[in-house]
Amino acid sequence: MILLGVNVDHAATVRQARYRDEPNAHGGYVEPDPAEISWLAEDAGADGITMHVREDRRHVQTDDVERYLEKKKTRLNLEMSWSDEMIDYALRIKPDSVCLVPENRREVTTEGGLDVAGNSSKAREVTSTLVKAGIPVSLFIDPETSQLEASAEAGAPWVELHTGSFARAWFDEEARQRELNVLRSGMDLGVSLGLRVNAGHGINYVNVAEARTLSSVFEFNIGHSIISRALFTGIEEAVATMRSLLNPES
Repeated sequence: MILLGVNVDHAATVRQARYRDEPNAHGGYVEPDPAEISWLAEDAGADGITMHVREDRRHVQTDDVERYLEKKKTRLNLEMSWSDEMIDYALRIKPDSVCLVPENRREVTTEGGLDVAGNSSKAREVTSTLVKAGIPVSLFIDPETSQLEASAEAGAPWVELHTGSFARAWFDEEARQRELNVLRSGMDLGVSLGLRVNAGHGINYVNVAEARTLSSVFEFNIGHSIISRALFTGIEEAVATMRSLLNPES
């Protein structure tokens, strides 16, 4: 059974496009509400909810996270940078897990994995701090041997492999298969290192059929495609369909 984590960041992106200057992040005419969408996604079969509180607060706000926690039905995976501000925030709200990701102010959404190998001391320090507080840590990395080994050495129990290169290669069959094999090798190495391996970025209702053949993956975290489909079908159908595509025989 492959688990489905639903990332609701881009529901917040839609809200911020119109209401970023409003003092309140929800209520009245302010819409859509990421917390409400999260609860509906859980009812439809999401195994967890992912929210990325960026340092620039471009989409999800801390109010969204804390309101979601009031009626949480599954678990919160908090995506964040490893800045002191965000570490303090995670220690305060105690999410069910944290996924550490890189942040670039110029990007529209997270692009590429965290350089754990090049920042090994920082990775160990932050991972240790969170794990000691009872918060499991996942490191969002590219499926490279050096990054996987560095993640294991940092003490992270989990990694999330960046699947963007596979997604971008979809229309080039040779490149797509090459990227799929890179992911498969990365997952096998991760498991051999004792890591739980999640994956995400760019997975959609078309490429999920091949993505799900990555038998070592524990959970896919999927956001943009689900939120996009929800504009046409509603969040409940979008989540239920993705979950069934991940597990067609269940």
